[in-house]
Parts: sequence; structure tokens; C-alpha cells
Amino acid sequence: MRVIEIREPGAPEVLVPGERPMPEPGPREVLIKVQAAGINRPDVFQRQGNYAPPPGASDIPGLEVAGEIVSGDVADSGFKIGDAVCALVAGGGYAEYCVAPIEQCMAIPAGLSMIEAAGLPETYFTVWSNVFDRGGLAEGEILLVHGGASGIGTTAIQIATAMGNDVYATVGSDERVKAVESLGAKQGINYKTQDFVEEIKAATGGRGVDVILDMVAGDYIGRDIKALADDGRIVIIATLGGSKSGFNANELMRRRLTITGSTLRPRPVSFKDAIARNLQERVWPLLSAGKIKPIIHTTMPLEDASKGHAMMEAGEQIGKIILTV
Repeated sequence: MRVIEIREPGAPEVLVPGERPMPEPGPREVLIKVQAAGINRPDVFQRQGNYAPPPGASDIPGLEVAGEIVSGDVADSGFKIGDAVCALVAGGGYAEYCVAPIEQCMAIPAGLSMIEAAGLPETYFTVWSNVFDRGGLAEGEILLVHGGASGIGTTAIQIATAMGNDVYATVGSDERVKAVESLGAKQGINYKTQDFVEEIKAATGGRGVDVILDMVAGDYIGRDIKALADDGRIVIIATLGGSKSGFNANELMRRRLTITGSTLRPRPVSFKDAIARNLQERVWPLLSAGKIKPIIHTTMPLEDASKGHAMMEAGEQIGKIILTV
């Protein structure tokens, strides 16, 4: 089968077409004939040599796919051979065929194409796990999303808004301000020309937000704390601004603040299964009803994966970049 391999750690050009033997599914796994695969920031980190696959996972990049189940163990799953699904995987998505645990496969929401469905799993699993489970965003609370125009950002804005929460988002241009506000954000904040702490304080009457989804970290954490309401939570999912942060621990104690974070890829299938069930119960109906949607910036052939990575690193996209097979 055709695949995209990482020749060596480095720039996007190290992603090269190759050929590999067809993978074989094991117990509680299925083989998916891939029609589309999403590009995600962890793929970039892996290509750079900064995010190794977990033990037993494919070294081929790609954490989400959409396609057709062609073989494998579908017993007691509700699926059958020939079903169209989207799936979260621990690697191997940039390929013609990919193995996925059956528990991490989900039916494609009504009305969505394979390309749209390929942009769901990694992003929606990450948002649900971190904003709602780990961050505990409750009804009536306020969410701030950093990187609001990314795949994660556009998803978090839509889901939280659909569930009745006010959402603010930081972005890097006035064009992106308009984009996130069109998705339901109460206010987009251009971090290049505005101070997000001042903007949040002004917008909330000095109260602050309850949950911050942070993919920047670094010196943002100290500023996040200033933008939080009492009892607020910061959930870190990436460290694009650096892994070292400084903050006033006394303020954490005095105002009962929480700083937490997570990575999804190495978590066990049982953990991801629980997220999949929540998504299908709480979020898939919103997708089927057209109340929210995956935002697809562009598509490109599998062989052009390096171009997709270069686009992501340049920060050119609003929403998802999808590879077609």
C-alpha cells in the first residue's frame, strides 16, 4: 500500500511517499480503506522528532481517518464489514489502509462527507476530553480558547457555543477574528494588536473566564491566570510558546485556581472508548442537525502531505487540512 513516511526528523520535506505491507488487524481491531486523513499538530511534532509514537503504534504519521471497514473483528460492535466510519488512531493514518481499534471507530454523522468526517476524531476527542471532562466547563460558564482558528479552536468554539457557553478566542489576524466570530465566538481577540487579558477583563466586567484551553503555554500561563475568574481552570494541550512557565503560586491558592493538561495519543483504548461514547451521545446529534460542522480549510492528495505540514507550520489555515487518498 502507498504511505507517507518520515525519512528522518526535520522540515516538511522529510515526508516522502513510500510503500509498506498491508497492516493486519488484531482482536477488537478493523482494517479501514482510507479515503481521507486529517493533518494535526502532533503529526508535525512527530515529523520534527519531538513526539514519538507510543509503543506498538505505527511510525507512519496520521491520527484520524475516514473510510470503509474492509476486514477485522466487528463482533458486538454494531458495525459490519463495508460500513463507512471515521476513527481515531495512534498512528498510520497517512496511508491507503489503516488499522483502528473498533472502540475508536464512529459512524459518520448524517450529511457529512468522508472529507469532513476525517476532520472529526482527533479534534473532537481532544476538545471533549480537555474542555468538558478535564476542564469541567459547565452550563453558563465562560470559555477562552487560544488558537481559535485552528482545527481544535474552531471545534471548541462551536461545541461550547452550541451548549450555551459564551466563548472568547485569540487569533493572529483581523480576518481570523471575523472567522471565529462567525462560528459563534462572542469576541475574537487579535493577540498581535490586543492584550487578551485586558480584553477579557473588559468583556466580562472584570470577572474573567472559567476555563482556558491553552495550546501556547510558556509565558501565556501567567497571563492566563490574570484572565481567570476565581475557581477557574487552565487546560494545557500543547506548548507552542515553550514548556517553561512562571506564575504566582500564592494567587493559585488564594483564588482556588487549577492548572492541568493532557496528551491523548498514549491513553488506553478504554479511555478513548468513553470519549467516543460521549461524543456520539452529546455531539454527533449536533453535527447531524447541522448546528456545528467541521471547518475544512483545504484538501490535498496524500502525496502532498509535506505541503500540508508546511501550511500548518506557517499558520495559514482556518480549520482543518485534509489529505485525500
